[in-house]
Amino acid sequence: MAFSQVQRFFWICSGTPISVIEKYPTEHSKYLGIGATIFFTALFAGLSGGYALYFVFSGSAFAELWALLFGLIWGVAIFNLDRYIVSSIKKSSKGLKQFYQASPRLIFAVLIAVVIARPLELKIFDKEIREQLRTRYLSDQQQRIVKVQASFKEKYALELGQIATYQKEYDALSNEVNRLREELKAEVFGSRTSTTSGVEGYGLYARNKELVVSGKQARLEFLAAQLAAQQEYMNRQKTTEGINNQMMLADEMLDQKATHAGFADRNWALGELTHSQNDISRSSANAVYFITLLFIAFECAPLIVKLLSDVGPSDVDIRESESRIFSYLTNTSFLSRNRLTREYRRPGVKIGGRRARKYLSNKRAGGR
Repeated sequence: MAFSQVQRFFWICSGTPISVIEKYPTEHSKYLGIGATIFFTALFAGLSGGYALYFVFSGSAFAELWALLFGLIWGVAIFNLDRYIVSSIKKSSKGLKQFYQASPRLIFAVLIAVVIARPLELKIFDKEIREQLRTRYLSDQQQRIVKVQASFKEKYALELGQIATYQKEYDALSNEVNRLREELKAEVFGSRTSTTSGVEGYGLYARNKELVVSGKQARLEFLAAQLAAQQEYMNRQKTTEGINNQMMLADEMLDQKATHAGFADRNWALGELTHSQNDISRSSANAVYFITLLFIAFECAPLIVKLLSDVGPSDVDIRESESRIFSYLTNTSFLSRNRLTREYRRPGVKIGGRRARKYLSNKRAGGR
């Protein structure tokens, strides 16, 4: 009993009237397969659409609810489209003519398959996408820091140039003071060199050298004070301009940003992953292409089955029923009983009722 209900449900999904399918046991399996394929395609479409919308509303309080609602609507929409596409293919045509008639529907089925496949590919390659996003966010932060620093240097070029000048003079003067101190020490201890007298003790030469060292030391201290003041000013400006707040993202922050990335960022990461030239990316690209082809084949399967299958009893039954109805509705005979019934019979009134008889009597009277 349970199997019978499931079978009937898949028959409904196939888009062919159950009353027609039930009359021909040889058609049961065919429409069971077509209906099941349509149903599971719609199921995958619902999962795919819900997953895609989850990232659109990621972070909001009702993200899961919106994703579930959209997934349900999207799945029903794809189900209805697939059911219509399959049921609209008639087996009355032959050969290539039938294929030409079905070609727009095949193209539409391919488009649906591509749309369904993309969000599921994003989920399948979730880890690889996160690594790609981490690399991108880190690179973006580096570029942002470089850009901000370049803008800061351009804005305070005069102050930075003054600091560089002071620093250069300070370094040179510091080396010279150290050299003069060594000469003064050698002069006091009587060491004879090209710059000392060789006389031991604190004499005239030693006093002269000490005065030179003192003068240069005073200049050195002035430069140090200027550098300290300039550095303090620049640090205040860096804080004001936000330079000190620019820092590289930690691993935890990168993981958090990659986890909460939106659909556009994740789609970009998958595209980058499949278009890079390394071996891992080429392998991922091949996997993405095969998944897409799988969904295309899955989406086109009901159409292909119906195109490749021979004309069955149900197809002949539907064609003959439509032909009889069409003939009935298009009969243009002036005194056709069918025409009179269509134009003058109200619902529930027997054929050839009072209105039809009145019409005929009026026509006959007018003809006399």
